[in-house]
Amino acid sequence: MVTETDLRLPDGRTLHVYDTGGVDRLPVVWHHGTPNVGAPPAPLFAAADRLGLRWVSHDRPGYGGSTPAPGRDVASAASDVAAVADALGLDRFAVMGHSGGGPHALACGALLPERVVAVVVGAGLAPYGAAGLDWFAGMVPSGVASLRAAAAGRAAKEAHETSGVEYDPEFTDVDLAALHADWSWFDSVVGPGTERGPGPLIDDDLAYVRPWGFDPADVAVPVLLLHGERDGIAPVAHAEWLAARCPSAELRCFSGDGHISVLRHAEAALEWLSRRSG
Repeated sequence: MVTETDLRLPDGRTLHVYDTGGVDRLPVVWHHGTPNVGAPPAPLFAAADRLGLRWVSHDRPGYGGSTPAPGRDVASAASDVAAVADALGLDRFAVMGHSGGGPHALACGALLPERVVAVVVGAGLAPYGAAGLDWFAGMVPSGVASLRAAAAGRAAKEAHETSGVEYDPEFTDVDLAALHADWSWFDSVVGPGTERGPGPLIDDDLAYVRPWGFDPADVAVPVLLLHGERDGIAPVAHAEWLAARCPSAELRCFSGDGHISVLRHAEAALEWLSRRSG
């Protein structure tokens, strides 16, 4: 069962929070992708129950029931997570992010080192302008156009999103199979993630191509990177760059997987988290 509450922050914003409960369980803070709301990943509930894990998450600012925060950077996720953890009485926890949630999970690992026990990132991006990385190489044309617009600034990104252009993720056959099976769950979070218009997506994409507010090299806690080599949304070179940059990172690449199907390995990642919680 997922409990939903609204948390009022000192700056007047509201975060809409999700919690599966269990005071004796290791909390895992889920960071959602773009554009999603923050409901925790139902396809992984059974594995979490088996491993004694508790899901906690929130709608990122602007999505769902959370107040927008225009101009937010990736690093701001850490203070929001700390506020949620404080409200729930959570001292230590793990973090897990998929796609656009990956950078936000890394932010928590870098900026909350006394509280985060481990980080899992699935199909995540590296920082824009990362030295030695051709950031757009291997990315689907729709992604290149969308993120180049973001790199040109808010006005250009807003114009792009209101131009009528359609984003085509060019999902692989294995991605589509996953989306028609267990990971059809995405239907329940993508639609609500777009109900308030493109504003939160714009804020996300602007954050990805601006300075993140931390260096992935500062993530000293254990990091597990999961990535499909057929991913055209966040090309595998991003994960390879992160693995070389994060001193404690372990990279697991899967030759047959894409952006969604890589989540077939998420249960094994939860087992990895559980082993590092002690």
